[in-house]
Amino acid sequence: MPKNICTRCIYDDSVPNISFDGEGVCSYCRQIDALEAEYPTGREGETRLQKLVYEMKAAGRGKKYDAVIGVSGGCDSSYLVHQMKEVYGLRLLAAHFDNTWNSTIATENIHNVLDKLGVDLFTIVVDNKEYDDIYRSFFRAGVKDIDCPTDIGLATTLYRASEKFGIKYMIEGHSFRTEGVAPLGWVYMDGKYIDSVHRQFGSLPMKTFPNLWLHLQLKWMLFGGIKKIRPLYYMDYDKEAAKKLLTDKYGWQWYGGHHLENRYTAFVHSYFFPRRWNIDFRIAGYSAYCRNGWMTREEALRLMDEPPHIETGLVDFVKKRLGFSEEEFERLMTMPPKTYKDYVTYKKTFERMRPFFWVMYKMDLIPKSFYMKYTAKS
Repeated sequence: MPKNICTRCIYDDSVPNISFDGEGVCSYCRQIDALEAEYPTGREGETRLQKLVYEMKAAGRGKKYDAVIGVSGGCDSSYLVHQMKEVYGLRLLAAHFDNTWNSTIATENIHNVLDKLGVDLFTIVVDNKEYDDIYRSFFRAGVKDIDCPTDIGLATTLYRASEKFGIKYMIEGHSFRTEGVAPLGWVYMDGKYIDSVHRQFGSLPMKTFPNLWLHLQLKWMLFGGIKKIRPLYYMDYDKEAAKKLLTDKYGWQWYGGHHLENRYTAFVHSYFFPRRWNIDFRIAGYSAYCRNGWMTREEALRLMDEPPHIETGLVDFVKKRLGFSEEEFERLMTMPPKTYKDYVTYKKTFERMRPFFWVMYKMDLIPKSFYMKYTAKS
């Protein structure tokens, strides 16, 4: 049982790398405070966002698009497409990494929003057999990060779309106010890590997966000058109001919870993390709501006592699609745990390049969260 729990959110001492100050406030709340100060909302946030919109439009002059925006069918990205197109008048290219595990709702949400707004879609679709082989590899590696290929694939898809159309701005739908900051000890990802795990445990060649190699990332940052922008950082974002707007205007559908729009990601968050690692990612979202006063700590703790929502038959679907027998699946779910440190990654390289990545973050070429988590010594 945890000994300490934050007096502001519901993070406790089971969360990696946590500490508590004299007021009983956790280090992650203080981290969010620093981000709040750096990325204000209200009048100042609107002024900064208007400035970014002006810069995006200036960079897009003479081109077909002002910015590329990642879409998943989820609330954050769908709402951001609406805002950036309808409110701020940007000419957007939506980009989607199709890992072939999308829920039907997510696919419909993407097309309903984009079609009604007249926004073009750039998609990279990975070969499903190859991608399932990558997922099997991560299962057999014994690590937490079995869904990290999805985030890496989306990042590369955005870069490729930007390069193809000469776009200088990449819009991401992340909000630390609604999602919090996930501890590094929970999730790690990089392109070399994916290659290392797949080489050791995979059986099919990696041909269609858009991996993010460091030399490509540096090329796109330094020579492409592609900036990463997170407009929700500057917006007074009411997620419940956003859901209602999307539903009323676009026929958008809610899919049951954060991260649940993709079937594999839903399996990871609703079943794999809680059962294999005793990690419930809902604590991050509920803690964010506590910090913002949208939920009481008592309500958040009550919700955490309820089991995570999981689609009926989803676990059996994952086993069948990945070709795991009941015996192998149970063995993989109970094998000795490993971490990214047991495999070849870019982590030490990122740490050595910390001063460089600080400059990249100040130039909006990487998000601050990358600098904070991936370049810090672990």
